[in-house]
Amino acid sequence: MAWRVKQKRLRKVNWLVVKNIPWWQTEFTTGEAEAAAKAITEGRLSQGPLVAEFERQLADYLGVRQVVSTTSGSDALLLSLWAANVLPGDEVLVPNRTWIATAHAVSLLGAIPIFVDTDADFPVISLLDLKNKVTSRTKAVIPVHFNGRNAHIDEILKFGEDFGIKVIEDAAQALGSKDLSGAFLGTKSLAGCFSLSVAKVISSGQGGFIASNDDEFAMQLRLMRTHGVENVVEPKSWSRPGFNFRFTDVLASIALEQFKKLELRLSRLREIYNRYEVGMTGLANIRMIPLNLDGGEVGPYIEILSDDRESLVKHLMQHGIESRKFYPDLDTANYFKATSENPNSRIFGSDGLYLPSGPSLSNDSIDIVLSALVNF
Repeated sequence: MAWRVKQKRLRKVNWLVVKNIPWWQTEFTTGEAEAAAKAITEGRLSQGPLVAEFERQLADYLGVRQVVSTTSGSDALLLSLWAANVLPGDEVLVPNRTWIATAHAVSLLGAIPIFVDTDADFPVISLLDLKNKVTSRTKAVIPVHFNGRNAHIDEILKFGEDFGIKVIEDAAQALGSKDLSGAFLGTKSLAGCFSLSVAKVISSGQGGFIASNDDEFAMQLRLMRTHGVENVVEPKSWSRPGFNFRFTDVLASIALEQFKKLELRLSRLREIYNRYEVGMTGLANIRMIPLNLDGGEVGPYIEILSDDRESLVKHLMQHGIESRKFYPDLDTANYFKATSENPNSRIFGSDGLYLPSGPSLSNDSIDIVLSALVNF
């Protein structure tokens, strides 16, 4: 009853005031500009000591032996697959629900992404369908820890061991999220790929990194991100193919300031999730896609399913509230020419919606969104 009273009070305020609530809210307001200016003033423009320091701090935090920074999370995936010797014609198992960079990284190497269905209730790779899609040509599998959700990593590691398949984790949305054992997602396989783009827990604008406990693999990554050489000024030889995937000290200076806020932001994301969860209890036509916060999971986004998504999006926009529809299933991209059926994933592609999210989202904004959902 108390919640209903609060909702009525919110409605009286909300509909009298037009308020724009963006779908993602974060900030770069306490030290990032000064750190970037200092890096530029000191001539630290390309990859250098600030990148090395950022990698060291990340490795200490995640508890891994190696972190290799890259230009983006997409390039982290591409570089990891390349270093894992994924070749043209190889097949790589990819969940049908993920950002399309996961599949593009495979196809850019001439390999073939094989789309695997999701679990019925969660947008993560299905272990059952994974076993249906493996063939003699399967070289690797990329479990995606979608919105910080554990994508059955222990079971997939066992699957990879049984079939001789390399496992590369897409942890772009999972920095700071853990599995039930307390291990960080993205730290158990050959390579864990993370993103530092704007709509992530911490950001440098663009950027990414790879976490690994394999020293030899990490050394190859470091060579490959600079055209196969360690010293770009005076290369002694051309040791292997590579390209320019280098992070910069300017971006690292921003990332280092953001990294100081990581634990506070993770705590705030838990608070935001809990507030939404309580506020959406009992809504018949909207279902929150849950995270296991008690088990260590934490994600940057608030995800819901609505069987009348189009009407809901319009309703929210009428009240100055932005949302973002889930992107399409990957097997709908006609250039992949996918033929297999992935029925579980369809509901996420058709009904999924991101509500306003992000570590800078205020409680007042959340309450306005909840009022709009109740009215809908």
